[in-house]
Amino acid sequence: MKKFIRFAIAGGIGFLVDAGALSALLSLTPLGPFVARLIAIALAMASTWVFNRNFTFDRSGRSLAAEGFRYGSVGVTTALVNYGLYSALLLSLPGLQPLAAMVVASLAAMVFSFFGYSRFVFRA
Repeated sequence: MKKFIRFAIAGGIGFLVDAGALSALLSLTPLGPFVARLIAIALAMASTWVFNRNFTFDRSGRSLAAEGFRYGSVGVTTALVNYGLYSALLLSLPGLQPLAAMVVASLAAMVFSFFGYSRFVFRA
């Protein structure tokens, strides 16, 4: 249970990075909600890796490169789920705000990512 709480904290950090980057990119650049979200997801993924590696899970015993590759593999798969749901929501509900779509998509992806990271990345 302690791992899941720490994972939720890491997710909260990633969520704040994601939401902050998305908001900043939408208001400060000409990027639309789809391109801006890709960048925001990448920044969030990097921040959660650092937290999860140092505080949530025991280090895997693999090299940093191998662990990073595994983390990236789960992260990219999770990001595709997250981005796919985000995009589907925005396309099917044109009046929906991008941040609201991000919240729904991120919650759905959180469950998937916990099992991927805990079972595939950080389990030695």
